[in-house]
Amino acid sequence: MSEPIVSLRNLARSFEQGGEVIEVLRGVDLDVMPGEIVALLGPSGSGKSTMLQAVGLLEGGFSGTIRMAGVDASNVDAATRTQLRRDHLGFIYQFHHLLPDFTALENVVIPQLLIGKPRPEAQVRASELLGALGLEHRLTHRPSQLSGGEQQRVAVARALANSPKLVLADEPTGNLDEKTSDKVFDQFLELVRGHGSAALVATHNERLAARMDRVVRLHEGHLE
Repeated sequence: MSEPIVSLRNLARSFEQGGEVIEVLRGVDLDVMPGEIVALLGPSGSGKSTMLQAVGLLEGGFSGTIRMAGVDASNVDAATRTQLRRDHLGFIYQFHHLLPDFTALENVVIPQLLIGKPRPEAQVRASELLGALGLEHRLTHRPSQLSGGEQQRVAVARALANSPKLVLADEPTGNLDEKTSDKVFDQFLELVRGHGSAALVATHNERLAARMDRVVRLHEGHLE
């Protein structure tokens, strides 16, 4: 049996607010297997984003164990966390966070340059991804010249540019109308599955969650 892309054991996170300790995650256990698309379902404020921050190795303050691609990432140094993110993860957020001064093509090329891919290869890869998302005619447009749905498609392409083993998506279509959301999400699922990546997708949308391979629910800091 293959090893999980990411494995969480007894993951916990609490914050102090106004002299009161708020427990956001209370001993979360989760395995995400290669190629599996998992919906992390829960209402706003349930801790979904906090959990993705932990899996993405983006902040500290957690207790428990996080193993990524066989590496214990729980207490590694900043350089190792950066390497694990670069080598294994792609990120998509509710807001696209594209670089405003660069074109759609350049936004997808830049992550590839950061891992040392030659620019011509990076441009071919970016063009292919954007073309698969129906943006072949928008390659030279900056984010301000794109619609919301187009901007989020560029964000999907950027997340997949380096062929991550695991895509972390936080309400990836939450800012879009229902029709556009469905279309972008269809393309997201098709691309992720086509590239053999796994995904952990935080959402409060039951309808979108039902289209993924498995649904886990975050309730009062526990997974159900």
